Amino acid sequence: MTTPGELSVNKGRLRWQCRRALLELDLVLERFLARDFDALNEEELAVFAELLALDDYALWALVNGSQPAPHARWQALLARMAGGGNGLNFVAPEGVVLNITSKQRGKTYMSKNEQRFATLTVDGKSYDFPILSGTHGNDVIDIRTLGAKTGLFTYDSGFLSTASCSSTITFIDGEKGQLLYRGYPIDQLAEKCTFLEVAYLLINGDLPNQKEKEAFEELILSHTMVHDQLTRFYNGFRRDAHPMAIMVGVVGALSAFYHGAMDFSDSEHRLDSMHRLIAKLPTIVAMAYKYNVGEPFMYPRNDLGYTANFMHMMFGTPCGPYKPNPVLVRALDIIFTLHADHEQNASTSTVRLAGSSGANPFACVSAGISCLWGPAHGGANEACLMMLEEIGDVSRVGEYIKRAKDKNDPFKLMGFGHRVYKNFDPRAKLMGKVCAEVLAELGLENDRLFKLARTLEK
Repeated sequence: MTTPGELSVNKGRLRWQCRRALLELDLVLERFLARDFDALNEEELAVFAELLALDDYALWALVNGSQPAPHARWQALLARMAGGGNGLNFVAPEGVVLNITSKQRGKTYMSKNEQRFATLTVDGKSYDFPILSGTHGNDVIDIRTLGAKTGLFTYDSGFLSTASCSSTITFIDGEKGQLLYRGYPIDQLAEKCTFLEVAYLLINGDLPNQKEKEAFEELILSHTMVHDQLTRFYNGFRRDAHPMAIMVGVVGALSAFYHGAMDFSDSEHRLDSMHRLIAKLPTIVAMAYKYNVGEPFMYPRNDLGYTANFMHMMFGTPCGPYKPNPVLVRALDIIFTLHADHEQNASTSTVRLAGSSGANPFACVSAGISCLWGPAHGGANEACLMMLEEIGDVSRVGEYIKRAKDKNDPFKLMGFGHRVYKNFDPRAKLMGKVCAEVLAELGLENDRLFKLARTLEK
């Protein structure tokens, strides 16, 4: 057990010791160390040592107020760990005054035990609304009772200043060009983990140990096949149908095959649906490709890893064994990781909105795929290729850069990352590196579109 004396002497090491399993707890401890640690006396240091000795989840429950402190001596320090913050003032339209005040009880962390309040004044009458601290990033004003209290609504059509849920999954800092999955930087996960490890992390909150990793991989592989009747759906599409149109239809059709896991309020049903979707989507995508090129469907192989199996189903044929190139497998696995999640984006919002009605989870994901199709979202990849074909040659790059800067010209540059990043999309950096490795492996460094894209990037 860490002693108060060791805490007092080794503040630098303490920062390392406080890298906890829970991102929310880690942030609280980090703030506390920066704000209050130097002011602690010996008695408070002893209490802090006792708290650090607790299980992560037990400590987090005490800090966020969901569990009462079992010892009176812990209460004051827990309040300091969760507290802090100064008053803030916002300029609002004439007749409306918004004033944020800090009350003695300190902050709350997305709980109903409100601790700070924003006061909204309309025509001389004031209303209080609780301020909640997110798991990461900006605090929020809870305005769920705004309409009932004032008869007014807020207007934020693009969700630019609105949070619709509490989540600990993904955090984006657009100014710093930062993307975190469960607190881990995306570049570290992409370089050191497989996609299935990252999928496990997103679902469960922690990276798996070796035993958990193997069990999760085995579970996913057990669901990779689709019902034989589902394959007949493909014959209803034209051979040249857009793959996203096929995806919308076939994924939605899964609703007709799995009736036993439709209740998303049931944790086991949620997990069953997630596992099936993660496992079956590569099979469904590969079948769409095979149907388009007129080749027979390839069944999944459970002796291959997740991404290698996808490449086998995409490019293998019954004529002979297919051996996935490990460089290409790793590159595609990184691409899967980079696209695993991106906070509350348009398709995520669509799935959640459809799910709020209690609809079948496969139908909800089909709705999300429809949203993803658009060129302002997932379809940006296709739009980028079309843009490069339109530009056609390196000699025309200057012309198109001028068009992109012209506000009266509808031409837009596509493929340079998400607009939320004001610095640089961290995924784009990794994608550039992966692309170079793939082209070098295939001997395509002088590929026309790649050279054009690199020139455009410069």
